Amino acid sequence: MASNFGKTIQVSTFGASHGYAIGGVVEGLPCGHTIDIDELQQFLKRRAPGQNQLQTQRKEADVPEFLSGIVDGMLSGSPLAFMIRNTSQHSSDYNNLRDIPRPSHADFTARMRYGDKVDMRGGGHFSARLTAPLCVAGGIAIQLLREKGIKIHGHLKQVGSIQDSPIDMVHPDMNALASIATEPIAMLDHSKRSEVEELVLQLKKDGDSTGGIVEVIATGIPVGLGNPNFDGIENRLARTIFGVPAIKGVSFGGGFDMCSALGSDVNDAFTIKDGHITTTTNHSGGIQGGITNGLPLIMQVGIKPTPSIYKEQHSVSLSQQEDTLLVIKGRHDPCVALRAVPVIEAITALVILDFLGDIDHELR
Repeated sequence: MASNFGKTIQVSTFGASHGYAIGGVVEGLPCGHTIDIDELQQFLKRRAPGQNQLQTQRKEADVPEFLSGIVDGMLSGSPLAFMIRNTSQHSSDYNNLRDIPRPSHADFTARMRYGDKVDMRGGGHFSARLTAPLCVAGGIAIQLLREKGIKIHGHLKQVGSIQDSPIDMVHPDMNALASIATEPIAMLDHSKRSEVEELVLQLKKDGDSTGGIVEVIATGIPVGLGNPNFDGIENRLARTIFGVPAIKGVSFGGGFDMCSALGSDVNDAFTIKDGHITTTTNHSGGIQGGITNGLPLIMQVGIKPTPSIYKEQHSVSLSQQEDTLLVIKGRHDPCVALRAVPVIEAITALVILDFLGDIDHELR
């Protein structure tokens, strides 16, 4: 199973949802940088399950145990290796899924690819549980990027059909975005948070789910980061983000709304401001030709409804080769997008740090 990405900053993950532990290895991190472990733990808490009634009630502390690469809170230069123990598995809830695959889940395709011995309890290695190691690596990357003046924050652009207030794509209020980071529903508009809470609680009662859109903004990125064609900023971001379960789409800047617009309306006109070349708008999302242009990087990530729902669904019995009905047990998120914001921030940070490492390597 392919579980790694990156060039100069190489990240790999291991483990399964109901295994002994999950974890990761990060190679290429710079030596001698102090990491605020308390801040990192607070970042991980934003993704951790079981913190309120809007989430799955599986409770995991998600405390990483560092095995190498960090000494007294400082990166030591060797590969960073860590694990996170799984402490709240209810594997018996998944017994029937060995024979009856969940609709729109990886149960069926994993079985066809790897055979009937593949461990799919709780989703196995395909589970969103594996985003916890990504947040460990990404939380460290966020701290390293901040030293370079690069900030990364996200919000829920949309949950179901409920949309948050739009951001200013040229001058996003990063302080406002930072202030909502620990909210269970990371939306700027307080009234929309209430609407989403009502929606999610109703879905939980109904045994159903919904999706959403996470929007991430990165500021302070230098001009000229990236490559053309098949190795641009968008390419690496999209490739890595699609490694997160439930992701169904990625767009940048004005996204798909631009596809029905006029060029005269969405072209980003150049101008001189404070002696620097910039643009008056940012429909491109800070990227042109796979290379950053100095404007904020704006990206939207579409997340599908959680496939594990409690409503009775049609499926098949793999052993009997016949149609059957499925009722799913276990603990699942009515809207997994709520916990996805820090995951997308983490991946964005890792990809940007990887590109900065490319530049450092070229200079050497």
